[in-house]
Amino acid sequence: MKMSRVISIGILIAALGAGGYAAYQVGFFDKPAGEKASKKKEVWYCPMHPTYTSDRPGTCPICFMNLVKKEGEPEQEMASHKGQAAGLKTFTIQELLKMKPGEICLLHKCSKGPCKIVMTEEFARLGKCPECGEDLGILVKDLVPKGYAEVQLTPEKQQVIGIKTAKAEKSRVVKTVRTVGRIAYDPELYQAEQEYIQAIQSLRKAEMGQIPEVKEQAAKLADSAHFRLKLSGLTDELIQEIEAAGKPDRSLLYSEPGGKAWLYAQIYEYEISLVKVGDKVEVDVPAVTGKKFEGTIRAIDPVIDPTTRSVRVRAVLENPEGTLKPEMYVNATLRIDLGEILQVPEEAVFVTGEQNIVFVQKDGTVFEPRNVLLGTKAEERYEIKSGLGEGEVVVTSGNFLVDSESRLKAALEGITEGGEHRHGA
Repeated sequence: MKMSRVISIGILIAALGAGGYAAYQVGFFDKPAGEKASKKKEVWYCPMHPTYTSDRPGTCPICFMNLVKKEGEPEQEMASHKGQAAGLKTFTIQELLKMKPGEICLLHKCSKGPCKIVMTEEFARLGKCPECGEDLGILVKDLVPKGYAEVQLTPEKQQVIGIKTAKAEKSRVVKTVRTVGRIAYDPELYQAEQEYIQAIQSLRKAEMGQIPEVKEQAAKLADSAHFRLKLSGLTDELIQEIEAAGKPDRSLLYSEPGGKAWLYAQIYEYEISLVKVGDKVEVDVPAVTGKKFEGTIRAIDPVIDPTTRSVRVRAVLENPEGTLKPEMYVNATLRIDLGEILQVPEEAVFVTGEQNIVFVQKDGTVFEPRNVLLGTKAEERYEIKSGLGEGEVVVTSGNFLVDSESRLKAALEGITEGGEHRHGA
């Protein structure tokens, strides 16, 4: 069929199959040869997806809303896109992040000046311009949950379903980690420290001599003793303190007034990333009611216990009265400042195992399924690493029914697309 001059530009956003792609398509059509060039062009667009346009009335292929006629479309604006390459373009997030300024959006007119796009991972996932925050008309596949589709619900239907929403907001969060532990009685570590001190003393004596073989053997013994302490979970700083003291730490064997006590506590695997050397810890002892002890984490073991899926942390506690005795059981609490992070209520997130899904309310009646990357859970709220922007509204109640509507629509669209392909074949 003969193609004519440019009268429309359309971008069709589509969630493609597995592989994590963003897709958009730009189409160009010419007028019939006999039509006068001076005739005013008509442009129809989707109110919900303004980047989709057509040269005739119809429905939006994304949300199925009726297209609206655009009044006063400037001739020069339409003509400015003439000659741009047509066809289907697909991008992964990694490709988006590598693109140079101006390579991503062909038609975006940034309100802050010429289109200059340097994508971060967050903006790539959101499909937004980092200059002005406007939608670029691209959709990253990782952002669209597999098997879901955007749905439209009238206010009446939302009321029947019982839709409730909340904003994604940034706030300062302190995460509380609770665990149990014991006051250390560790003769094995005490012996390892003693052997290290003896090895260091032997090395110093050997270095004063003139026999290379003796020096080499002493250095190997010192290195082996040092490695044993590292494998036990001690930091270089702690090892240097032992070396400077010239004797092993006797608080590993007994307690005394005015001294210190070592706390050994277990941190589960999923919380390890939150805990670091230097964090403060608060301890209460069931055997000593009404009294709390404070200390600091000095070391974290390098190996996870395969049975409990936890790692041992070592903290030094002040023991002014000698109350803490070896092998006492204690309760430990760590409060970790996570800083200011973006969060949504726990009930807003569907955790499926493969996907973490929220439904974003757009323009009041449209609900968009969104794949989000979760961070720390604190105070019944999830941290959102990517996939949502601050201020976006998510469904917190009634989302099970929205989920059903979204899945049903996606299934019907799949059937329709399959039928069209068979018909075309």
